[in-house]
Amino acid sequence: MSRYTGPSWKKSRRLGISLSGTGKELERRPYAPGQHGPTSRKKLSEYGLQLQEKQKLRHMYGLNERQFATLFKKAGKMTEGKHGENFMVLLERRLDNVVYRLGLASTRRQARQLVNHGHITVDGKRIDIPSYQVEVGQVIAVREKSKEMTTIRAAVDALFGRPEFITFDTETLEGSLNRLPLREELTADIDESYIVEYYNKLG
Repeated sequence: MSRYTGPSWKKSRRLGISLSGTGKELERRPYAPGQHGPTSRKKLSEYGLQLQEKQKLRHMYGLNERQFATLFKKAGKMTEGKHGENFMVLLERRLDNVVYRLGLASTRRQARQLVNHGHITVDGKRIDIPSYQVEVGQVIAVREKSKEMTTIRAAVDALFGRPEFITFDTETLEGSLNRLPLREELTADIDESYIVEYYNKLG
């Protein structure tokens, strides 16, 4: 299945979570889209809850089904830690997500475009693969030719805070993961245990 490229606000309302991270999608209309408005949400079955959590997380990070499932399997092969938490950390280590966390883009979708178009370097080398797994200590930077891009400058100026596992220099537009994130530092709107149950049922 291909990556969802439709209206993110509509999808946010359907899933009941802010996919942009700003919360603006749900401020005025905190209910699912459709002619029935606030009364359109139905009580979900156990499977429905599992599927919904998977869809929330998948759309939040902007992955297609195959990418999502592949990364989940990779997390399951890790010898330390819980499967669900390891999966969340792997998602956070994606290059497009780290670019977003650094504040170089206002959304993950915008961050993915920056990476795809070759505006981002890792340890001085241009990397145009959004799924690239960033290691602790690697330097993520904006290419010299791209440092005056309006979208990048606007995103950096608009950001008021960054996670504690991120370091960033607003002058050089360089940053890195200083450590792996803890589960409590990631979104509390997701219950990853449902996602583990979902894939366990699939076999």
